[in-house]
Amino acid sequence: MSAFSNVTSGGAQQLRLLHRGLSTPYCLDPTPMLERQQQQESNARSYPRRIPLVLERAHGIYVQDSRGQVFVDCLAGAGTLALGHNHPVIVEAITQVMAAGVPMHTLDLMTPVKDAFVQEIFGCLPADFARNARIQFCGPSGADAVEAALKLTRTATGRHSVLAFEGAYHGMTLGTLAISGNLSPKNALGGLMAGVQRLPFPHDYRCPFGVAGEQGVTLNVRYLEHLLNDPESGVTAPAAMILEPIQGEGGVITAPDRWMQELRRLTQAHGIPLIVDEIQCGIARSGRMFGFEHSGIVPDVITLSKAIGGGLPLSVMVYNDSLDVWQPGAHAGTFRGNQLAMAAGTATLRFIRDEGLVAHAETAGAHLRKQLLSLQSEFDWIGDVRGRGLMLGMEIVDPQGAPDAQGHPPVDTARAKALQQACLQHGLIVELGGRHGATVRFLPPLIITEQEIDFVAQILFRAASAISERARG
Repeated sequence: MSAFSNVTSGGAQQLRLLHRGLSTPYCLDPTPMLERQQQQESNARSYPRRIPLVLERAHGIYVQDSRGQVFVDCLAGAGTLALGHNHPVIVEAITQVMAAGVPMHTLDLMTPVKDAFVQEIFGCLPADFARNARIQFCGPSGADAVEAALKLTRTATGRHSVLAFEGAYHGMTLGTLAISGNLSPKNALGGLMAGVQRLPFPHDYRCPFGVAGEQGVTLNVRYLEHLLNDPESGVTAPAAMILEPIQGEGGVITAPDRWMQELRRLTQAHGIPLIVDEIQCGIARSGRMFGFEHSGIVPDVITLSKAIGGGLPLSVMVYNDSLDVWQPGAHAGTFRGNQLAMAAGTATLRFIRDEGLVAHAETAGAHLRKQLLSLQSEFDWIGDVRGRGLMLGMEIVDPQGAPDAQGHPPVDTARAKALQQACLQHGLIVELGGRHGATVRFLPPLIITEQEIDFVAQILFRAASAISERARG
């Protein structure tokens, strides 16, 4: 008997109605708006190609489109909506700021709203990092925080090269593209930042050395150690190393704790500032407040965005004050003083702390992983389930394809796309990522309950069954 057979469609519908908190459904034809979007928006638009919806209302983990259909949102603004859509504490925080008449635009001038946000951020940091930390407010996107980190470490060290990793995603500016892995947005561009040395990222299921587990970690560390110690390696002394504790866009690949510890040892031994990009995996997402905390290391620089603004644009860089040698104005931006985002961010961080959402992300994530593993046991084309906390992924494979060096079948991009579309038809929004877009990604709001996770699993089972039946037919 299927592990999902005890979840009835009637029960799922009741759950949907119980939790959605949405008003009477709309009945608006989305076609004209979608056609105008196609005609008027840039060809660079991405999400609407895979998720062609006109969204009208949202509450918690649910969104409702213009036709009245309700979807479970397991994309959640690419992890931005930590508390889901229109959470009361965020709405209240924004409303209070607007009613108080505080300035909406302050550049980097101080306000009580800003001070409260800074104190909340520092209160979230590990104590041994916070005691010597400085914060830089950046432009509203996470990419600008990464740009700031590159400029800071280059200035502080007087060096220029950067160590970055295969599969990384750090943004879409010229600088951040240079240190990111995905080739697609880079192929048409010239003049990317020079001096980037690409390194293999440990990947248990698709190990770059063709092995797995601890042996793969050991080979990875030895390669890096050789690169840094060999006077003929061709790699100049780096200004920084940058990494994600969990590669999101790269396919939900978790950095092993021992590997993180070894990298911290090597970077400290060679005087290389370590930048940890926590833009997607930070703020409780992984089951710790920050992804690097799983390994117990202390980085030199942390970049933050997405969830810290409570759904509004905001990004910061937090770093060890020993690096704070750059001059006034060395990094600036007009929209560094977003008071609404700071207020929403403060409310979000307090709610996460007061309601124990860090621990909840760990336990809810374990429940979601269990459901995904059950799904894997039902469908042989789910090759791998991975991630941490509420940042999980399933790699979709072709079980009939030629296996790789580790004996794993090749990815199946077409089936991954079909699963995403089947999920959408059944009321679930998920995103694809990873190599060849074959990893189905889950980034639900941190407030998701185990009952709602069961509902997600039931939709996944229906969608997976549908595409398997089509393949057999």
